[in-house]
Amino acid sequence: MKAMTDTNYIEKNRVAWNSRTDHHVDAAFYDVAGFINGKNSLNDIELKLLGDVKGKSVLHLQCHFGQDSISLARLGAMVTGADLSDHAIGKANELAAKTGQALTFICCDLYDLPQHLEQQFDIVFTSYGTIGWLPDLDKWAKIIARYLKPGGKFVFAEFHPVVWMFDNDFEKVAYTYAMSDPIIETEQGTYADRDAPITTEMITWNHSVAEVLTALLNNGMELTAFEEYDYSPYNCFNKTVEFEPGKFRIAHFDNKIPMLYALSAIKK
Repeated sequence: MKAMTDTNYIEKNRVAWNSRTDHHVDAAFYDVAGFINGKNSLNDIELKLLGDVKGKSVLHLQCHFGQDSISLARLGAMVTGADLSDHAIGKANELAAKTGQALTFICCDLYDLPQHLEQQFDIVFTSYGTIGWLPDLDKWAKIIARYLKPGGKFVFAEFHPVVWMFDNDFEKVAYTYAMSDPIIETEQGTYADRDAPITTEMITWNHSVAEVLTALLNNGMELTAFEEYDYSPYNCFNKTVEFEPGKFRIAHFDNKIPMLYALSAIKK
């Protein structure tokens, strides 16, 4: 990393996510009203990899304000969610109460989770816009392995690193495919509400698919499924077109770039 302390990037990103949370809860993007009335926030991509979660213990890393965590609980799982943002965790607890679901939510930096949680789980899950906030994927994979029971399953869906190579309007390649140096950006609004009256400074990292797989394999995980997708289930990028219901691509790229990948792995 460049000249910045761990606390610096953690605190900057916590502030950014705290400022986003209220706008996200109110945004049509997350459809909280529909969610409270029973809508499941999980996509077919991750549901296929998760399988039947009824009666399973699930740890949901970087859970934001808890919609996917609560969706897993609605499917019969016993869920613990963890997130960096104290504001998001507060909203997660409120949402769980409104939906009548019993979950545990923990507020901490992902790398500090062992200071807050002891138990192991049948499934560890994380998805969509998570690892870019973490500088060290070996430490990330160690956390996953730490919290999986032997034979437990890790399920991961994430935006493809090719997407993060472009500028925000997908007009030019602005970043290398994988970067060890942090990317420091200031954003107006947020992906869920581009007109939100907020300005946030964020510190992120681009991680290659190879870096992800190597970290998991080096920490006792055995890959059981891997797929890439040429669309996003979320309309969270600029210049998109919805070519099928709930499937979005960058209009001028059509199906020419990968936009997502998803995997499952077993703890040996």
